[in-house]
Amino acid sequence: MATTRLRLRIRGVVQGVGFRPYVCNLARRHRLAGFVLNSARGVFIEIEGQPQIVDAFIAALPAEAPPLVRIAEIQCDEIPAVGDSEFVIRESEAGESAFALIPPDICVCDACLADTRDPLNRRFEYPFTNCTNCGPRYSIILDVPYDRPMTTMAEFVMCEACRREYGDPADRRFHAQPNACPFCGPHLILNVPDEASAAQMGTRAILELVTDALRIGKIVAWKGLGGYQLACDARQSSAVEEMRRRKRRSEKPFAIMVGDVETAESLCVISCEERAVLLSPERPIVLLRRRPGADLAQGVSPGNPATGVMLPCTPMHDLLFRILRERSGNAPALVMTSGNISEEPIVIDNQEAEQQLACIADLFAHHNRRIHTRVDDSVVRVVAGQTMLLRRARGFTPRPVLLGRGEAEVLACGAQQKSTLCLTRAGFAIPSQHLGDLENFETLRFFEETLERMSRLFHVKPTAVAYDLHPGYLSTQFALKQEGLRPIGVQHHHAHIASCMAEHGLDGRVIGVAWDGTGFGTDRTIWGGEFLAADYLSFDRFARLRPVLLAGGDSAVREPWRIARSYLLDAFEGAIPPGAAWEQMASPDRVRIVDTMLRRRVHTIPTSSAGRLFDAVASMIDLRHTVSFEGQAAMMLETAAEAWTGPSQQSWAFTLAGAGPMEADLRPMIRQIVEDVKRGESQPSIAARFHTTLVALIAEVCRRMRTELSLNRVCLSGGCFQNARLLQGCMRALREDGFEVFFQREVPANDGGISLGQAAVACEILRREP
Repeated sequence: MATTRLRLRIRGVVQGVGFRPYVCNLARRHRLAGFVLNSARGVFIEIEGQPQIVDAFIAALPAEAPPLVRIAEIQCDEIPAVGDSEFVIRESEAGESAFALIPPDICVCDACLADTRDPLNRRFEYPFTNCTNCGPRYSIILDVPYDRPMTTMAEFVMCEACRREYGDPADRRFHAQPNACPFCGPHLILNVPDEASAAQMGTRAILELVTDALRIGKIVAWKGLGGYQLACDARQSSAVEEMRRRKRRSEKPFAIMVGDVETAESLCVISCEERAVLLSPERPIVLLRRRPGADLAQGVSPGNPATGVMLPCTPMHDLLFRILRERSGNAPALVMTSGNISEEPIVIDNQEAEQQLACIADLFAHHNRRIHTRVDDSVVRVVAGQTMLLRRARGFTPRPVLLGRGEAEVLACGAQQKSTLCLTRAGFAIPSQHLGDLENFETLRFFEETLERMSRLFHVKPTAVAYDLHPGYLSTQFALKQEGLRPIGVQHHHAHIASCMAEHGLDGRVIGVAWDGTGFGTDRTIWGGEFLAADYLSFDRFARLRPVLLAGGDSAVREPWRIARSYLLDAFEGAIPPGAAWEQMASPDRVRIVDTMLRRRVHTIPTSSAGRLFDAVASMIDLRHTVSFEGQAAMMLETAAEAWTGPSQQSWAFTLAGAGPMEADLRPMIRQIVEDVKRGESQPSIAARFHTTLVALIAEVCRRMRTELSLNRVCLSGGCFQNARLLQGCMRALREDGFEVFFQREVPANDGGISLGQAAVACEILRREP
């Protein structure tokens, strides 16, 4: 019968994830001949057989791939048949400049979990059980090629039984670099300050002591997959409040971990999509709507109806929860928050933990598998049935984005808040994990550490560095100090839209709606309510929110009443109507000083920020006048809107005037809000109508842009679009009007996605040059 032979080049996360044995078994199942091998340019497959069977093999290749595999591109060429009689795995080809995409750390798979729960299995209750389909990857790898000597597992010599599994292509632990068992692998270490060391105790004995400590309200520092976590009983108010006091975290919500999805469902309302994300291999923190009367301490997420929930991601976590249930008789829930002092990087080293976390933790559950790269927990929420990343870290990093914008090697330094960096190589963009706010030496050092490790790991030697235009950002200052690299400045909101375009693989010009808190504009003012006509190379500012003055710079971010005063003075031309709501935002002396600053334009700067508009309205309706963490007032405004159960509301009035850019004037809305507050309208009613008005405004500006510019694709980006009510309202209105709408899912819409946009812009600039 006629035979055909194809050569396939597979690019993506396809090395070190069990892809070759999967390909081999799939080809043999289809009775095809040929080979598969790793190389510096990807995985190569040559496959030979009857044409229709070869087609079936290619169709099954991505559909049935192991969970860690992420195929970005398949190139296919027909070559002469050679008459092979079997399919084999060939030795990897070495390359002068090895480049492989590394998989992220993934939660324990069901098969490994079953091993740890089987009393007859040699890995019974072994907390470091893993296989080719699960376990640590990015956090333990030192360099490529991804082999055991290049990981922190190098110091653990495999026993004979583990080595047999490692060398057997039919075994799910074939070439699983972290493979280990109780006889040859890492182990737990308990340290209780001021008490004798329990380092030689067994796993169960250590975890029983940990559970006993948690049950009496103690705080435990727990070494997880990508760094330390701090845990306490989420049902004990005294334990949660003590965690807040010691961690210096007054109101920002804590995440919790529960042992199974059933416990999560007893505490929160969970949709089918949210359930799937909770149980996904990435095991992120998922923001869920808490049930009324849920058995959790109020201090877990004060003033917020949502709670971040995650399930165990390692056998160690699973075993802890099983022992907790055994000893308490009920379903446990633990606060599980990052092991750090607030605003500093997560701790990863045993000794470092005991030094830095001694003021927080009562005891330490260490282990002796070194973490090379610190990776915090990822955070997601489900919007319109789709997962949206709010913080991209464990489980997702360093998953690449295929840019397809040339082969340039670029470093993008990101922004200041929710910082990430991004490197490009071979047409891929590789965003880093969440690094934190670049506002202190420790986080800057983490930034530099991550850059050094990613550059080595992915063999990137940048020729250009992309940066934000804000001269005060540490990321910008770092970029401009790099010698020998071409500097490419990228405006903040242009980067937001380019990031959304890159994630969705869009080319050409789009309507970009970039709404956030702060971004340095080309006119040296603060932007943040922008409507751009943009591609990767350039943008035009079609429209903006009418600017108001920020009094006192960053103080206005911490004290939303200041921006509320600015909006009120602007809307009423300096004569704010009398009313307790605006007169009692702060002390009379402070209100008088800020009003004077605004009227005289002293220590003020204009801003078109949508984020500050949310803050202002939250203060006007007496939700929040000061904040203890970024976005707090806006979150409360969204929560209030969600509490509205009355009929659908009409938009308040607004005006659009001018050009280059057009100005969206919301003063009529502000005046109406004042009237509604004076009439005693409820906070939920006003908050809901505020959101309705913003949706109407965005839809109207996009319609005008379509009419004038013949554009029909809309990219929604910026931190404001992590507001589910705003995002869903915009998507519904725009799609009903015939627009194609894109929003960010795999990369955060907040400033965590800026580095990807910068990288995409820089690569396009370099690609277009002769």
